[in-house]
Amino acid sequence: MASSKKESQTMKIDIGISHSDRAKIVEGLSKLLADSYTLYLMTHNFHWNVTGPQFNSLHNMFMTQYTEQWNALDIIAERIRALGFPAPGTYKEFSSLTVIKEVEGVPKAQDMVKLLVNAHETVARTARSLFSTVDEVNDQPTADMLTQRLDVHEKTAWMLRSLLEE
Repeated sequence: MASSKKESQTMKIDIGISHSDRAKIVEGLSKLLADSYTLYLMTHNFHWNVTGPQFNSLHNMFMTQYTEQWNALDIIAERIRALGFPAPGTYKEFSSLTVIKEVEGVPKAQDMVKLLVNAHETVARTARSLFSTVDEVNDQPTADMLTQRLDVHEKTAWMLRSLLEE
């Protein structure tokens, strides 16, 4: 996280949010980016490796989900850049920032769904935890992005949970 503490531009940023407040927001967004990347990787892995009677529906669903997540990574990283800091972008940085545990081996299809529910809920909690900071400093663009991410992750978790009902 040390790299994102240092502002990346020589020209002063004057958007109505102080350097220290932007640094706090970036710290949270960096965690959101790491959680989101980890979720993306998990979903893509499961897309490649799912088997069983639900193969076709899960394979296609996971592809839709990882494609959406891939696009979201850019949105989050670009918000970090707009706030004047470098975005984390290495496995080492992501692994130190994320709270989502890497999955070892190839779980059964139903376990994949459970793991993805938990990961989506984790990303939602990470996004939600930033609201007090961004609201306090009137960072509406970040609040808007967080709202959009929450909508996606909560809806996706609900849809995945629905697959687990008997």
